[in-house]
Amino acid sequence: MKRIAHARRIPALVLAAALLCFAGPALAAGGEMPSLVHDIGISLLTAGLIALIFNRFKIPSIAAFLLAGIIVGPIGLEQVTDPVNVDTIAQLGFILLLFLIGLEIDFKKIFGSGKAITLSGLLQYPLTIAFGALCVKAMIFLGIGAELLQSSPYSALYMGVIIAGSSTLLVVKLFQEHFELDTEPGRLSLGMLIFQDIWVIIVILIQPNLENPELMPILMSFAGIAVLSVFSIMLAQMVFEVCFEWIAKSPELTLTAALAWCFTVVFFGANIDVIAELVFDVNPHMAVGAGMSALIAGACIANLPSATEVITKVSVVKDFFITLFFVALGISIPAPDGWGVIVLAVALAIIAILARQFVFFPLFYFTGVDQRNAQVASIRLAQISEFGLVIAFLGVHHGHLSATLSSAVIFAFIITALATPIMYGKAYEIHRWMQPALEKLGFKAPPEMAADDGQAYQLALLGFHRHASSLLSDLHEHNPDLVRQTLVVDFNVAIHPRIAATGATVKYGDLSNSETLHHLGLAQSRVVICTIPDDLLRGITNRELVAMVREMNPGAVIIANGISFEEVDKVYLAGADYVYMARLESAAALGEAIGEALSDRIDVFREQNIDRHRLRTGRKEVLT
Repeated sequence: MKRIAHARRIPALVLAAALLCFAGPALAAGGEMPSLVHDIGISLLTAGLIALIFNRFKIPSIAAFLLAGIIVGPIGLEQVTDPVNVDTIAQLGFILLLFLIGLEIDFKKIFGSGKAITLSGLLQYPLTIAFGALCVKAMIFLGIGAELLQSSPYSALYMGVIIAGSSTLLVVKLFQEHFELDTEPGRLSLGMLIFQDIWVIIVILIQPNLENPELMPILMSFAGIAVLSVFSIMLAQMVFEVCFEWIAKSPELTLTAALAWCFTVVFFGANIDVIAELVFDVNPHMAVGAGMSALIAGACIANLPSATEVITKVSVVKDFFITLFFVALGISIPAPDGWGVIVLAVALAIIAILARQFVFFPLFYFTGVDQRNAQVASIRLAQISEFGLVIAFLGVHHGHLSATLSSAVIFAFIITALATPIMYGKAYEIHRWMQPALEKLGFKAPPEMAADDGQAYQLALLGFHRHASSLLSDLHEHNPDLVRQTLVVDFNVAIHPRIAATGATVKYGDLSNSETLHHLGLAQSRVVICTIPDDLLRGITNRELVAMVREMNPGAVIIANGISFEEVDKVYLAGADYVYMARLESAAALGEAIGEALSDRIDVFREQNIDRHRLRTGRKEVLT
C-alpha cells in the first residue's frame, strides 16, 4: 500500500513540475492575473515542491527556498515577471523576522548565562570577524577568488562578519529534534546564538554608515535607538497591554494587533527626524531603520504576559514572508561567470568551519567548558548564519558588495547548511578523533580522579541531567547522610562545584570506559543509577552500561533508564534490577491529578504537591 501511495504522488509532482516549466509569464498575464500575485504564486509553488523533496532527504528547507529562487529567476526558467515584486515582499519578511527575534530576546537569561557563555558571547563575534578578515586577506594574497574579493573595499570585513554567525534556524531545530537543548552543548550553543543575534543588530545598525564611519552619525544613530526604545517601552506599558486585554477574547485579532504595534514603532522610528523638525525646528539625523525598529517593537513587549500569544500568531505569517525572502535571494543570484564563484563559496565554507576550531573552541575551553562539550558545541555551530545572507543582502543594497560576491556567500551558506546535519550527528565521533591532537596542543580533558582507597559509596549516579538533579535535591532535603555517601560521575565540569556543594562526591569520567568506572569506585557502590536516556548518552547505551557495571559489581542494585518497551526487556536481560520509563512515571502522576480533579480535589492536590516539592520556598536544584 505504501508503494502504491508513493507511486500516486510521483505523477502529481511531475504534473506540477510540467505546469511550472511550460506556464510562461505571458500566459499568466493573459488570465488577467496581476504580476505581483503571479510572481508570489510561482515562487511559493516552486519553493513548496522543492522543499517537499528536500524534506524527504532531510536537506534544510532554506536551501530549497534558495534553489527555488534560482529556478524561477533570470538564470533559470525566468518565471518571475518582475523581481521587484518578490523583493518587496522579502523586505516585509525581513521586518517580521526581526520583530520575532525581539519578541524572543530574554535579557534575564542573557545576563544570567554564566561566565562561559557571557565571556564567549562578548568575544566570539569580534574575534571571528578578525579571523575571517585575515583569511580573506590571505586568500587575496594567494590568488584564491582574488578578483571577486577585490571588487569591493569592504570584502574582508563583510566576509568576516558573515562567517562570525551560526544558523539559529538550523542549530535550534536539530537540538530540538534530538531533545538535546537541555544538554551542556545545547545550552552553550543557544547562549552563543542569542549573543550573535545581538551582534547582528549592531552590525545592521552600523552598516549604513560604513562608507562614512564618523563618530557623530553613529552616536546619533544610537541616540535614535535610545529615544525609540524609551518611547516604545512607555507605549507598550500604557497602551499595548491594555489594548491586548480588550481583544484577549478575540484571538483572531491578535495578529492584527501585533502587526499594528510593530508598524507603529517602525513608522515612529522612520519619522523621528520629521517629528524633531516639526517640534524643535532641527534635524538630529536620528531616524531608525525599519529592521531595527521592528526588533525594538518586539523586545519591548517580550516580557509582557501577551508575548507568547503574539509569538504564536506572528510565527505563522512570518514563515510565509521568510520563504519569499530566501526565494528573492535566490532570484538575485547572477549567472556564475566561470568557477570563481563556486571556488570562493567553498573557501568561505571551509573558513567558517575552521573559525569554530580556532576561535569558538578555545574561547569555550578557556572560559571553563570541558574539552568534550566545548568541541561538540563548536562543531555543531559550524555553519554560516541565515543572518549572514541578510547582511550580504543589505550590503548589496548599500553598494558595499557586488551581486556576484553576495551569490558566493549564498552558495557558501548552502554548503554549510547541507553539512550541518551530518556534522551535528557526528560531533562526538569527530571529537574522539581529534582528542589526541587536542591533548598534544594543551587542551587537556579534566583528570579522571581515582576513588580514595577503600572508599565505598551507597549510591552512584552515572551522568547528571534533569532527573538526577531533582533526585539529588530531594535526597539533600530528606536524606543528607545518603548524599554524603553518593558518587556522581559526569562530563559537565561546569556544574561540578554546585553538585559538590550538596555534599555529594563528583568526579569527571567517561561512562563508556569500564576501566575508568572501576577506578572511580563503581565496583564498591551499593546502588548504581543511570537516569540518562539512550538518546542523550554518547558512546554507550543503558543496556551496555548495565552489562558493564554488572560485570564489575555483581552484587550492586542497578537502576537504569528506558525509552522504548522493546529496549526495556533487553536492559533487564543485561542485568538491571529495575528499569524506569519517565513517560510512564509522568502518566501515573497525571492519572493521579485527573482522579483528584474529577473528585473536585484538584486545589487540595495542587497545594499538597507545591508543599511536598517546596516550590514556594525556593526549591534549589543544580539544574534549574
